[in-house]
Amino acid sequence: MKNDILIVDKSGIRLDKFLADNIDKFSRSQLQKYIKNGNITVNGEIKPVKYRLNLDDKIHIDISEEIYDNDFVEPQDIPIDIIFEDDDIIVINKQAGMTVHPGTGNIDGTLANALAFYCAQLSDINGPIRPGIVHRLDQDTSGIIIVAKTNYAHMKLAEQFSNRLVKKVYYGITWGNWKEEKGLIDKPIARKRNDPTSFIVNITGKEAQTNFQVIKESQYFSHINFFPKTGRTHQIRVHSAFIGNPILGDTKYGGGLSRIKGYIPEISKKLESLFKIVQRHILHAHKISFIHPRNKREMNFEADLPNDIQNIINKIESLNV
Repeated sequence: MKNDILIVDKSGIRLDKFLADNIDKFSRSQLQKYIKNGNITVNGEIKPVKYRLNLDDKIHIDISEEIYDNDFVEPQDIPIDIIFEDDDIIVINKQAGMTVHPGTGNIDGTLANALAFYCAQLSDINGPIRPGIVHRLDQDTSGIIIVAKTNYAHMKLAEQFSNRLVKKVYYGITWGNWKEEKGLIDKPIARKRNDPTSFIVNITGKEAQTNFQVIKESQYFSHINFFPKTGRTHQIRVHSAFIGNPILGDTKYGGGLSRIKGYIPEISKKLESLFKIVQRHILHAHKISFIHPRNKREMNFEADLPNDIQNIINKIESLNV
C-alpha cells in the first residue's frame, strides 16, 4: 500500500485499532510497527499507536512492497507434518519442494508461511521473515527440522547446533560405489564466485565435516547414511560430489540426468526410465537427537522415508541397476 489515504469516519478510536479494523493485509502488530516507523501518519504527522482519532482525520499509508516483503511473513494455510510439539518446540517432517523461509524470488509457500498460520507464538531471534527458524534444510531435502516457539528455546537450541551437540543422520542415494565403507570427508566449503547459489570445496572456505557409512550398494548406486558434524549450506551434496559420488537427482552438483552420458544404450535406457520418477535430489533428514531446551531431556526423532524415495528404491531394485 503506497500513498493510500483513509478518512476517519468516527472519533475516539485508537489509531492502531482503526487500521486493524479497516486493513486486512496486515496484523495489528505490523501496523503498530509501521506507525512507529513513520510509514503511517495522521494529517501529515507521526502519531503514537494509542492516538485517539478525530472525525475527518486523514491517515496516510506509505508501505512499499520492498518494506512489506522484508518485514512480514504472510500466514498461509499450508499442511505441515508435525512429529512432536510442546510449549517450546515443534519438530516437523518437512516435505520435499518446500523452502524453509522466504527469500529472493520465493516470498510465499514456505515453511515460515505455514508456521505463521499454524502457531500464534514463534521465536523472532532470526527476524520477522524467519519466525521460529533455528536451522534449515535445502528446498528439495525432505525430513526433520526443529522450530522454536520461544526465544529461550531458540537460544538454547542454537547453542547446541553451534557446539555440535545436535546429532543428525541423513539418508541419501548416490551415484556409484564408494571406495570406503565408512569414513570422514573433511573439506572446507566456500561459495562459488561465478554462481552465488552454488558451493565448492575450497581451502579458503569454512570448515566442513561429514561422516558417512555405506548401507547398501548396487551396480550403479549406493545407499548412504550421512552424519554431518558441521552445518554448512549444501554440505552433504558438495562433499558427496567432491569425492565422485554425487547425490542422485542433484543437477546442481553433477547428479542429474546428464550423468547418464557414456553408458551403453541398454544401461542408459534403464537409467532414463529411473529418472522419470526422480524429481529432486534424493536426500532425507532421517534422524535427529538433541537436548530439550527446557527440561534438559534427550530427544530423539525419526522421519520415515517419504513415498517418492521409497518408490525410487523399488525402481532401482526392479531395474537391477
